[in-house]
Amino acid sequence: MALEQLIIDCTNKSVKAQADLYKLFSSTLFSVCLKYSRNYTEAEDNLQDSFLIIFNKIGQYKHKGSFEGWLKRVTVNTVLQKYRKQRVFDLMNEEQVEAPEVEIEEDDISLDFLLKIIQELPDRYRLVFNLYAMDDYSHKEIATMLEISIGTSKSNLARARMILKTKIQENNNARNATGNL
Repeated sequence: MALEQLIIDCTNKSVKAQADLYKLFSSTLFSVCLKYSRNYTEAEDNLQDSFLIIFNKIGQYKHKGSFEGWLKRVTVNTVLQKYRKQRVFDLMNEEQVEAPEVEIEEDDISLDFLLKIIQELPDRYRLVFNLYAMDDYSHKEIATMLEISIGTSKSNLARARMILKTKIQENNNARNATGNL
C-alpha cells in the first residue's frame, strides 16, 4: 500500500491502516523517544502517547515535506509537552554565564554507553542536549519549545556536555585501570 493511501486511510480512522503505519514507523519513532526519555520503559510510554496523537492529528498533515519528518516532530513535541507539564524547567531557569564549549572526544565509546549516560542526565540537560546536539535545533528554537530563555538553553547545554565529558573520562579511566592490571 502506498504511503499516501495509508495516510488517507489513517485519516479515515482505519484500524488496519493505523496498525500498518505503526509497523512501518514504530522503530524509527521509538529511537526518537529513547533519545528523549529517561529509560526504555518511559520511551515505550512516550511512543504509545505519540502514536495516539499522530492518529488524532494525521488529518493536519498537509502532504508537503517529509511525512517521516512530520511524525518525528509530533513525537518530539509529545515528549516535550510531558516534561513541560511536569514543570521540569521551573526550578532551573537560569541565565548562562558564558560557559566554555566542552568537546567530547569520541575515542572508542560504545553507542549503548553513550545512550545510557545521556539518559542519566537530568531532564532539563538531556532535552536541551538532544535538541541542540542531535537534532540541530538552535538555542532560540529550543527556548521557544521548552519555554525557557536562550541563556538557560545555552547553560543547560554546557552543563550537559560537562557531565557527559566527566562520565566518559571516568569510564575511560576505569577501562585503562583494569587494562593495566
